[in-house]
Amino acid sequence: MELRGKPTAAGRAKAARTTPPDPALERPGPPQPPEPPESAPSAHSTHSAQPGEPPLPTPRARFLRRLSRTLLAALVTAAVVVPVSAAARPRIPAPAPAVLAPPTTATLDKAYTANRANAAEASRMAAAHGDRTRAAADHAMAAPSRHFLTFDGRGQGLAVEVLGDLAHADRVAVLVPGSDTTVETYGRFRAGAAALQNHLNSLDHRHGVHGVHGVHGVHGVHGAHGATARPHTAVIAWLGYETPGTVSTTVLTTGRAEDAAPPLKRFIRELRGVVGEKAHVSLLCHSYGTVVCGRAARGLDVDDIALIGSPGTGADSVSALRTSARIWAARGADDWIVNVPHVHADLFGTTVGFGADPVSPAFGAHVFAAGTGGHSDYFKPGSVSLDNLARIVLGDSSEVTRA
Repeated sequence: MELRGKPTAAGRAKAARTTPPDPALERPGPPQPPEPPESAPSAHSTHSAQPGEPPLPTPRARFLRRLSRTLLAALVTAAVVVPVSAAARPRIPAPAPAVLAPPTTATLDKAYTANRANAAEASRMAAAHGDRTRAAADHAMAAPSRHFLTFDGRGQGLAVEVLGDLAHADRVAVLVPGSDTTVETYGRFRAGAAALQNHLNSLDHRHGVHGVHGVHGVHGVHGAHGATARPHTAVIAWLGYETPGTVSTTVLTTGRAEDAAPPLKRFIRELRGVVGEKAHVSLLCHSYGTVVCGRAARGLDVDDIALIGSPGTGADSVSALRTSARIWAARGADDWIVNVPHVHADLFGTTVGFGADPVSPAFGAHVFAAGTGGHSDYFKPGSVSLDNLARIVLGDSSEVTRA
């Protein structure tokens, strides 16, 4: 580093002698026209561009300008955050997932056992690598009480867990999570699934199945597996895709959702092989998970799709989803997702944004109440949203509180 003091009088005189003035800097340039205003004219303004004036920017042009700046900021953030994180956190070794045939009611226990063993081995490998956080997460998944249809400890990790008795279930909920859900943060996602399963059990015991109607008919007291005093429920926490990071460019686009749609479709087909065609299956999608469900919806063999805390699905309306499922939507009063603009634009060959707001009347979903909760409160025990989601899972649409 060079240290500089205050210039002396002699030094200033020398600099004046040896540095000739730049004529271009001394001569004033031509007056520049003022920049166009950043905001649009008010609704009462009658001003229009005169000949020779630059045209006023349209609302779409202003949005694209702001979106470009946001995207650039996100790209810069990702360029800084991602490499630093990768350097600080090297890839954790883990075994390849167990090779299993599509599950049936007869092979569920075999799948559960194989995936617990895989999680235990992943925990040992992570511990040997010095990653205590991942080792603890994997170890928890290897507990004898856990039932995984899928476990893959490599990378961010994938896991599909069953809560309840899937072999005898005639009401099944599949939860699809949003951004930043990994093996290490899986506990939060599972807590929501457990809260739903507990609430379903409490409703079952209190009300049985009286008045419980399916979307495509009345189940009454006859479940998918014969006569029963009450429905048998199961909740599946489906972390079957690599979720985007909240601080990343991937969370702004449909890329991860497009990658996730085929495995979600395949899983629903395999699920039908376990529970049968008469079981009532609901897909409950949260945040970026609603984009995944929007991409997978076409022809999907489910009865209900619930979109909660959604930034948009990539579709402009329910009909554009091209599904026979009943579409529900909700947003909590304190959910920050309300501030996300429901638009989409093509930038540099990539679609940014997710389109129409699923809770808007124009979208056409059945909008239900979600209370005063925030973005992470939809499965909070005792909440209005949890109770309504449980009613949807049970097929009791008449009991769902509308917004």
